[in-house]
Amino acid sequence: MVEALEDAPNLAGRMFIGFPIIPTATGRQAVDALWLSEEKGIVIFDLVEGELENYQDRQDDAANAIDGRLRLDRRLVDRRDLRVPIHTLSFAPQCTVRGEDGYLVTDRASLAVELANLANWENARPDVFKAALSTIENVSTIRRSASARTPTAGRGAIVKRLEDAIATLDPWQSRAVVETIDGVQRIRGLAGSGKTIVLALKAAYLHTLHPEWRIAITFHTRSLKGAFERLVRDFHIRYAGEEPDWSCLEVVNAWGTPSGPGIYSEFCRRHRLDCLDFRAAERISRKDPFAGACARALAAVTNSEGIYDAILVDEAQDLSPSFLRLCYSFLKKPRRLVYAYDELQRLSGEFMPSPEKLFGSKANGQPRVRLRGRQDVVLRTCYRNSRPILVTAHAIGFGIYRHPPKARPSPSRTGLVQMFDQASLWRDVGYSVKEGELADGQAVLLQRDSSASPAFLEEHSSVEDLVQFHVFDNDEEQAQWIIAEIDGNLRQDGLRHEDIVVINPDPRTTRRKVGSIRSGLLKRGIDCHLAGVDTSRDTFFVTDHASVTLTGVYRAKGNEAAMVYIVNAEAGVTGTYDVASVRNRLFTAITRSKAWVRIAGVGPAMEKLKREYEQLVKNDFELRFRHPTANERAEIRTVHRDLSPQEREKQRRRNTDLKELIRDLKRGDCRIDDIEPNIREQLLRMLSEEP
Repeated sequence: MVEALEDAPNLAGRMFIGFPIIPTATGRQAVDALWLSEEKGIVIFDLVEGELENYQDRQDDAANAIDGRLRLDRRLVDRRDLRVPIHTLSFAPQCTVRGEDGYLVTDRASLAVELANLANWENARPDVFKAALSTIENVSTIRRSASARTPTAGRGAIVKRLEDAIATLDPWQSRAVVETIDGVQRIRGLAGSGKTIVLALKAAYLHTLHPEWRIAITFHTRSLKGAFERLVRDFHIRYAGEEPDWSCLEVVNAWGTPSGPGIYSEFCRRHRLDCLDFRAAERISRKDPFAGACARALAAVTNSEGIYDAILVDEAQDLSPSFLRLCYSFLKKPRRLVYAYDELQRLSGEFMPSPEKLFGSKANGQPRVRLRGRQDVVLRTCYRNSRPILVTAHAIGFGIYRHPPKARPSPSRTGLVQMFDQASLWRDVGYSVKEGELADGQAVLLQRDSSASPAFLEEHSSVEDLVQFHVFDNDEEQAQWIIAEIDGNLRQDGLRHEDIVVINPDPRTTRRKVGSIRSGLLKRGIDCHLAGVDTSRDTFFVTDHASVTLTGVYRAKGNEAAMVYIVNAEAGVTGTYDVASVRNRLFTAITRSKAWVRIAGVGPAMEKLKREYEQLVKNDFELRFRHPTANERAEIRTVHRDLSPQEREKQRRRNTDLKELIRDLKRGDCRIDDIEPNIREQLLRMLSEEP
């Protein structure tokens, strides 16, 4: 049928194959194919491979099921009449029987003609078409608040318009949901491109089609568990008309505990291995304990027992290759593994390896996994962040307008802290070349594609309101400003507590750094909570009462809010080590915002970060830089690499020793001549090199 449709000229709209699935009185019913267009309305296809039997009943059942689904949306009904026309036809290429009145039957030769002859949709309207598409896809409420919003002005009204605007899937998202790959599928996309929504929809869809399958959704951030359960439940009820069977569809953390659910912990139990907690795993690998634990488990099992029919992994950028390999080995053949990630949200500062490297090779040297065609989906469009917010996050995350520190010589003379190994990835994430060339050693100017950043996300407010950088003299000034701003957001702007998140980029200091903000809000009668501390580790937003969320960046991942306040952002400049990781944390924090972001910090370092942003504004939110060569990228990775705790301690001791040497030289307790001549000469030569 697809080939026959390709012969039909000027067809527009959206085509679904094997979708949607409709709950009916006799069970779940999958529509063979459905076409929605602004010219014809809805056309339902009954696909017949053999003899033409009972086709009238099938056409009636499908039409009645779709009619019932659409009538649940008041936007699609005018009094008692459905606003969208529904046509049905049976496509029977092997049959010569013609249809009867009201029941159209076509073959390949007549399909295009019969489609053209269908009555047109009178009084078609774009908003009704969009509402019909949203209802068919089951995503009409994915971004709306738990309770209805009624504001007519202010920021609250803007949030309502944004939530109402994003109610359909784009073709790439729809394809990622519906197409089931017997093997590995990779989904790449920016923050806000819909990866979590797609995985939740896909899990509900697979569970509806194959209720006997054992399916798992897993992730790095524990606070995502509640969001995933809510999404999967809502989607499955719309597909199947009932609650999911949670014994077959599991929403579990990647790690788990010796007594609690998790992919790793279940793997250990199934194969009679010791399940390591964080402290035990840290003895294997101080730098990445979970990676070490997974590698140890894999090494102990020669023939893994596959128990899952499908595993869907979100936030794969923060999960080690050894964990993804563990998931792969824990699957029944044909090993349906779907993993989704965003390169720049990898908080360790490293990029994801290719599938060939990730999953290794067979005994014959051939890669276990090689992605082709539909197995590699790129979600280019960002539906959360406006263009100015997203480009700001990329500029800060990569250090595009960062000045290279004078104290650290660099042959490339660049302020970049990281760069994609493959220049083409810039195009994959929605940028195009405006000037220059996107190639090693070449100067380039990149601009955000309008198709990848919908205009409505930024048209509601001025650029000066969308993104703001604020510099304060001390922590107390910063805290008092944020407290006053949040008070105004709630009392004057029409925002809700759930619309506001305060993020501290350094997870080690969050409780201490947000303490004064928390106490100040409470003094003003504004309830707030520290996610994972005042709540369970699996809870980010509280649902039983109004409360502003304060959080570290790790718990913020996977969540979003209209107004995001980032505190102590100067860490992106002052960090001596792990600069790429620190910048990635800033990137992740900025991209939590679906409307406005306020980036605050203290002192001269924050002034430097603000100047980077001001340079971006001067360049009209375009990225101008020289693309580093392979050798320069290797140098950047070395200079800004993550350090293990042992390496950090070693660096600390070196700096301490140097400080003591300088102090002794100044005091006269030590003379230059006391330093061994060869060491002195080397040190002087290195320090005198042109930075």
